[in-house]
Formats: sequence, C-alpha cells, structure tokens
Amino acid sequence: MQLFYNPTVSSSTDTFVFDKEESKHIIKVLRKKEGDVLHVTNGLGFLFVTEIVLASDSKCTVAIRSFTEQKPTEFYLHLAVAPTKMNERYEWFLEKATEIGIHEITPIICDHSERKVVKTDRFQKIIEAAMKQSLHYFLPKLNDSISFKEFLKKEHPGQKFIAHCEETDKKSLKHELKTKEAVTILIGPEGDFSGKEIETAIENAFIPVSLGQTRLRTETAAVVACHSVVFKNEV
Repeated sequence: MQLFYNPTVSSSTDTFVFDKEESKHIIKVLRKKEGDVLHVTNGLGFLFVTEIVLASDSKCTVAIRSFTEQKPTEFYLHLAVAPTKMNERYEWFLEKATEIGIHEITPIICDHSERKVVKTDRFQKIIEAAMKQSLHYFLPKLNDSISFKEFLKKEHPGQKFIAHCEETDKKSLKHELKTKEAVTILIGPEGDFSGKEIETAIENAFIPVSLGQTRLRTETAAVVACHSVVFKNEV
C-alpha cells in the first residue's frame, strides 16, 4: 500500500484536492487515473480510502469512500535531541525515529552545541515522508528549537531521563523504563552535556541513564533510545 498525506482531511470531509506538487506526482509520475484508489492519512490517526474523481496534474481531486481510525499508543515518547554539526545526521535520526514510532521531537541548544541555528522546514518534510513510507497514521510533532535551560522549565509528564557520557552514577535505561507511560529523554550534542547541564537536569527530576556499554553518536543514541522505549512497550 502506498500512503499519501493531507493534513486538511477529517472524518467530515467528502472530497478534497491535493496541492499542485502532490497532484503532479500522483498523475504524472505514478500515472494514476480517475477511478483509481488512493490511501490517505491526515497524520492524526485516520486512514482514508479515496477514489480519484478528477485526474488533473494541478489539482488532483479525490472523494472519500471510507475511513478507519487508529487508537493512539498507550505510551508517549518525547525526545529532546541537540542538533548535530552535520544536518544530514540529524535528518537520519528524524527519519529513523519516525519509522520506529516516536511521538514528539524537540531540538535543544546546549552549552556544547556546535549548531545553534535550526531550520525545521526540511526536517518537517523528512518526517512526513518517513511517516508515509512506514505506513504510520500519526505524524510526530516537531517543535521549534529551544535552549536546554528553557526546555527544563516546561512541564514534562511521566518518566524523565537524561542520557550522558560522564563517568558518574547512572542507571540503565532499559531497566528503568516503565510501560504505558509518557517518557521524555534528553540527548546531548557531540561534546555531550556540560556538567552544569547534567546537574540542573537532575535537580529537575531527570534520571541520568546509560544507553549501553559503548559511546554513541548523538543521532545513534537518539535512535537507540527511541527503539528501546517503543520495543519495551510492544513486548
């Protein structure tokens, strides 16, 4: 099944029109025609079965024939991950985390961050593409970048962890995780969190954890953390 994304569709929609770019892809590239069936999600848990009623490469129009709604997971995973020096590495994390089943992502700017400015437009497109490719019906929420200090000031329900590389007392994430709960995990930049940031996180009830016995790159650590949470909730 090939999945398309349109955030404007709801259970009360009868027909809708794809934008020009998507219309051209459907008609010119995929060679779809009137009467063909397209599967569409709005990123909110709905899967719509639609039929092309106007095969125009500038405004492909479809009619909704039926829909189903998927229930949200019983857990909620929020990863706050420092931007990597190379954008490609962060984009890889976004793609893989979306495929695995993350719910929310926040780029955090830390003391040791080499990249201080984050443009999320391309990040958003990567997440949307990964959602469609992996046949997920929920689009992960991508937040604007925020400083580490400001992120800690916000409310974060459920379990809270900070994964760092300092040789201090840390617990194992896989042993600390509880199922069916909200989870927030902090992942630092290439230079790791500063000692002050680790201390502040602990003061704000974040539990220091290890993701394994080897030192991981930022993007790898984020994917490992994501998979650990999703896997434990599926067992």
